[in-house]
Amino acid sequence: MIQHHHHQNQRHHQKTLPKRIILVRHGESHGNRDGSAYTTTPDNKIPVTQAGIDQAKSAGAEIRRVISEDGRLHNWKVYFYVSPYERTRTTLREIGRSFPRKRIIGVREECRIREQDFGNFQEEKRMKMIKETRERFGRIILVRHGESHGNRDGSAYTTTPDNKIPVTQAGIDQAKSAGAEIRRVISEDGRLHNWKVYFYVSPYERTRTTLREIGRSFPRKRIIGVREECRIREQDFGNFQEEKRMKMIKETRERFGRFFYRFPEGESAADVYDRVSSFLESLWRDIDMNRLHHNPSDELNLIIISHGLASRVFLMKWFKWTVEQFEYLNNFGNCEFRVMQLGLGGEYSLAIHHTEEEMQEWGLSPEMIADQKWRACANRGDWNESCSWYLDEFFDKLADSDDDVDQNV
Repeated sequence: MIQHHHHQNQRHHQKTLPKRIILVRHGESHGNRDGSAYTTTPDNKIPVTQAGIDQAKSAGAEIRRVISEDGRLHNWKVYFYVSPYERTRTTLREIGRSFPRKRIIGVREECRIREQDFGNFQEEKRMKMIKETRERFGRIILVRHGESHGNRDGSAYTTTPDNKIPVTQAGIDQAKSAGAEIRRVISEDGRLHNWKVYFYVSPYERTRTTLREIGRSFPRKRIIGVREECRIREQDFGNFQEEKRMKMIKETRERFGRFFYRFPEGESAADVYDRVSSFLESLWRDIDMNRLHHNPSDELNLIIISHGLASRVFLMKWFKWTVEQFEYLNNFGNCEFRVMQLGLGGEYSLAIHHTEEEMQEWGLSPEMIADQKWRACANRGDWNESCSWYLDEFFDKLADSDDDVDQNV
């Protein structure tokens, strides 16, 4: 009897799952037609144009055709969620004209699906500056710190907290050389004059010292600002690291897998990935809101001074590399850097500044290198259909058509 009741509940839940979830953008608004509308009207009160009303009516008829399967299906219903903005509510009202009352279960206004908040009244020139900022964000340069005493002698970690391990004199020299080379890259050998830099730095002593030495290559007028960012710190290996025990732990990590192995009292690479992902989301918000105080007439270059693992997972997140691909990546050398440069179409690529041979040395596969070359010319938002880990990596011999699927089932 209990088992029968369980099956009944199971069937009930299956019936209540929606067959389709349909996402609809509002019809054309006066703000879409003329950006100056936002300077005098609150965003939530911008109305739709007559064209927007006509678009909504047409969309309603098409959505009904899809849902009813060209009239062949009779037992269908709809439930609407709508943003509280005037343009979305008007769009809903016009779409709703295609649905008789008996077909509509209900409607809910949902504030969490409202438009992105661009600030209150939006001064047109300022909004244009904000939207252009990304387009002029010329390079993102990832730098590993200079040689530290821990790199030279692992026993340093047994008596000194990881965050307080200093750089060696060789590390200082590496940082000075890296600074001069990064300035040469950014200024395009002195040919470019309207460039600026903004630094993010891990809070560890070795990264802050590296930043200080790299900064000697940049006059004050070229530096917009610096921010210490805790989320790009080194992987946490656990407090004081007893040398012999750490050797055994790292051997275990090689057997377990470098990405998911979590150090006792510390972190896995997956944990670092989570916080670097959070940093990336904050970074884009800072850019969108112009919190870096960037003049869009200047080419902005972002320099991130961090650690080997944090830099590799940054690249993994950005370029959507898989865990398997990450496992093959080689670490950065001390003060080695990677240049992600903005291509003509708005995508960032390693292949603009770096050679194929360099990328091979870093552990990128031929497919990953081909994707970087594609990104160098691709338009932002384009889909690289030949990129295996976007689709084919996860399936085994996908059928080419519906007929092929039916034959294989």
